[in-house]
Amino acid sequence: MIYSLFSKLETDVQNACQIDNDLFEQYDVKRGLRNKDGTGVLVGLTNIGDVVGYRKENGAVAPIPGKLLYRGIDIEALTAGFQQENRHGFDETVYLLLSGRLPDSGELQKFSAYMASLRELPDHFTKNMILSMKGKNILNILARSVLGLYTLDKRPDDISLGNMLEQSINLIAKFPTIVAYSYQALRHLYKGKTLSIRHPQKHLTTAENFLYLIKGHNSKFTKLEIDLLDLLLVLHAEHGGGNNSTFTMRVTSSAETDIYSSITSAIASLKGPLHGGANIKMLEMMENIKANVKDWKDESEVERYLLKILNREANDRSGKIYGVGHAVYTISDPRATILKKKARELAIEKGRTDEFRLYELVEQLTPKVLSAFKGERFTKVVCINVDFYSGFVYGCLEIPKELYTPLFAVARSAGWCTHRIEELTFPAKRIIRPAFKNVVSPQAYIPLTER
Repeated sequence: MIYSLFSKLETDVQNACQIDNDLFEQYDVKRGLRNKDGTGVLVGLTNIGDVVGYRKENGAVAPIPGKLLYRGIDIEALTAGFQQENRHGFDETVYLLLSGRLPDSGELQKFSAYMASLRELPDHFTKNMILSMKGKNILNILARSVLGLYTLDKRPDDISLGNMLEQSINLIAKFPTIVAYSYQALRHLYKGKTLSIRHPQKHLTTAENFLYLIKGHNSKFTKLEIDLLDLLLVLHAEHGGGNNSTFTMRVTSSAETDIYSSITSAIASLKGPLHGGANIKMLEMMENIKANVKDWKDESEVERYLLKILNREANDRSGKIYGVGHAVYTISDPRATILKKKARELAIEKGRTDEFRLYELVEQLTPKVLSAFKGERFTKVVCINVDFYSGFVYGCLEIPKELYTPLFAVARSAGWCTHRIEELTFPAKRIIRPAFKNVVSPQAYIPLTER
């Protein structure tokens, strides 16, 4: 009875959701907020981040090398700056995003100390919200934990600037701890491992502290490994207002809801495989290639296997080569360029240069394979994105794949909070309310006895 009801209901719902593609053209509706040329529809203004991958020339999109700017500062200059000074850059990046300027040494020292002082979670919160409630996905545990933090806040709905700033720093500081404890709970409940809950260490940087929380003091991490995790946090901290999760954060914040609800909505967006979950897809694809390509140095064999992937004959049979292509970047993704340099160093240190060369070969061959597969109609310029090498780095660090996307959230919390503050602070703010055109014809109501 129930099965037949839902079977018919499913058919009805499917029919009710059909919208003719021609109607989008007829009413000039931008599907997915994308223009015909694939560029994003301009829906807002921001001072925070800028993502550049093309320029418009005579109405056409002209590819250019990618640029990512945080508060006007090129990400390449920012990362080179703290790396040359032999220090970690995530706290400095958080300060830059929130304040709009780089801190001096004294400000940075005080800010890092303040962030470190906020890492601890109340014992009862950890027990009741994370350890006692089961969950098979860390992002879901993170989302409910963030909502739970609302109950610990004395002024959760206060959207004055000072309070929003305090809430933001508190959340950014606590994200790594919540994610680490969520992983420990999942590992204990579903994998039968020892439950290890460690207290955050104030003297460690954000990256060092996270590795300590999931691995402990006995695990030996090299300086390069810790530096690379810090670099990944910096590269993922912000990516303009147009990405799905940040836009979600701004939409919900524009309604003047509390920060905990807004952050939770952004986490839900990031969880999707078309957004934050893409790095896992990339790693799984490379594991599949490694298992099925006998000679990793044979270009023709790798090329043939990539064609099999495109033909839905290999990997997950989706027809997608993951880690390649981006909504904005064309010639290059600056995050991938920066990460690749350090990933090569890590490959040498870990004795995984053959695997790294396979990654490079896939990167080199994919544009050629895509062009051959799609033919003359394929004119899009594509490059690898940041997901391409991030999975390799996480693998070298022996970070479980359950943590890949949650680590993305740890980093992006900085950008999310900054965009919320901007959305609720600029003088011309208005609730974001897009319009949808209804394309169903009017229908008469039919009395129940006549249906």
